[in-house]
Amino acid sequence: MLKAWYDGRFRGKAQVDTVSAADLGAELGERATLLQFSSAFCAPCRATRRTLAEVEGMVDGVRHIELDAEAHLELVRRLDILRTPTTLVLDSTGAVVKRASGAPRKPDVIAALAIAIDHQPS
Repeated sequence: MLKAWYDGRFRGKAQVDTVSAADLGAELGERATLLQFSSAFCAPCRATRRTLAEVEGMVDGVRHIELDAEAHLELVRRLDILRTPTTLVLDSTGAVVKRASGAPRKPDVIAALAIAIDHQPS
């Protein structure tokens, strides 16, 4: 029951983690980045990929990057990724602003992106 309540919902994080382009092997988005951790046989990962790609196409300066969790274990451990799909919303500097475990809904992704875009790096 608790899993169903949190599944796909974005939440903030007490500790601010930062992800760099070097960590990802790809450039961050100009305004924000949607970072998705997936695994090979994960059906919700495919749905999440479609949702995040749609949002990427709707919002200028936003980039969607999908990483295979198994191939990036060091980053998975550092960012405390416990399941797939997990989506991290990064601001323009790579700071994690929001995160969701499970498949997020498009309106929730857009709302989290708005926070990341408005987030002023300190």
